[in-house]
Amino acid sequence: MTVIAPGGHPDYDPTLIALTVEEAARRLSIGRTTMYALIKGGEIETIPIGRARRVPAEAVVEFARSRMRKNTTPIAA
Repeated sequence: MTVIAPGGHPDYDPTLIALTVEEAARRLSIGRTTMYALIKGGEIETIPIGRARRVPAEAVVEFARSRMRKNTTPIAA
């Protein structure tokens, strides 16, 4: 099922397992340039498919999970 974002453009297709950089960036609500920096820094994995490179959807989920673990700090009472 594709969710249609305001403006009528498909925003999210949960059936995709390999995303373009733009699709992966949209899922994280970040810009394309930031996504390229994360890829270049090795924080998000890409895979070659033919002549293209794609971001595995699971890599986006794992990146978000790792950030949540890093940013979780105990709250002092």
